[in-house]
Amino acid sequence: MSKDRDNLREQPIEELIRRADVIIEALPYISAFRGAVIVVKYGGSAMLDDRLKDAVIQDVALMDLVGMKPVVVHGGGPAITEHLDRLGVEARFVDGQRVTTAETLEVVGMVLSQLNREIVSGLNRAGAPAVGLTGKDARLIEARKHTPPTATGERGPDIGFVGEVVRVNPRIINLLHDNGMVPVVTPLGMDDAGQAYNINADVAAAAIAAEMKADKFVVLTEARGILRDRDDPASVIPQIDRGEVKSLIDSGVVVGGMIPKVRACLTALENGVGKAHILDGRLPHSLLLEILTDRGIGTLIH
Repeated sequence: MSKDRDNLREQPIEELIRRADVIIEALPYISAFRGAVIVVKYGGSAMLDDRLKDAVIQDVALMDLVGMKPVVVHGGGPAITEHLDRLGVEARFVDGQRVTTAETLEVVGMVLSQLNREIVSGLNRAGAPAVGLTGKDARLIEARKHTPPTATGERGPDIGFVGEVVRVNPRIINLLHDNGMVPVVTPLGMDDAGQAYNINADVAAAAIAAEMKADKFVVLTEARGILRDRDDPASVIPQIDRGEVKSLIDSGVVVGGMIPKVRACLTALENGVGKAHILDGRLPHSLLLEILTDRGIGTLIH
């Protein structure tokens, strides 16, 4: 710590003042969001790159330490695919949903459990007491088998042990928050017979945010936000009304992997969540830049 202070003394006073200004800028946001429930869907590149992983953990830890109530719901798709490749198991998808056999479900559970432990360990080291959960714990996520519909509305192909959310029981999350802990949730659910299901992390996070009437729902993704022109990365829309978002989907502006993320945001908003954000998880500290600064980044949907 003393060496850090010595290094600060060697910096120009203007740089130190600039740092102080950044902290002052955050004060009204810290005050406004003290006690706020903020559900963060964490996945993609931010889980693969150590520097980005550390930045997300630091952001969530700071949110907790200044009195916010974060909930982290994480995916793990790339890590799961990589592990299946090593086992010689081909990853298959139907309409963006991973076909989940009994063998695949076992790998999914193992990989997600490892990722969960890493996030929890990182938060604990950063000073934010964290507890890892799956959606099966305390029946947090009650699920049923999901069969994607075809274009004609008929039942689609069987994609195995893929689930959809029936109900969220947030009592365990509330209990952890009441005791000053950060819940870190793996998106597995369970039906009445005890069968486990793999649930899309965007869907699970949106369902948790909706049930808790979260103040904010934040999705970390692989894009800078919603683009006005999908071929122009600079055409990020800073703020957008949910009705306009639907028209962008219908007109083909929002496509591909962005569609389920945008729909997750709309589900959250339509069920009582205050605001939804789509942020670029490839940008270090994107969470803090969005929540604690005047300018913000990414796209705010309201």
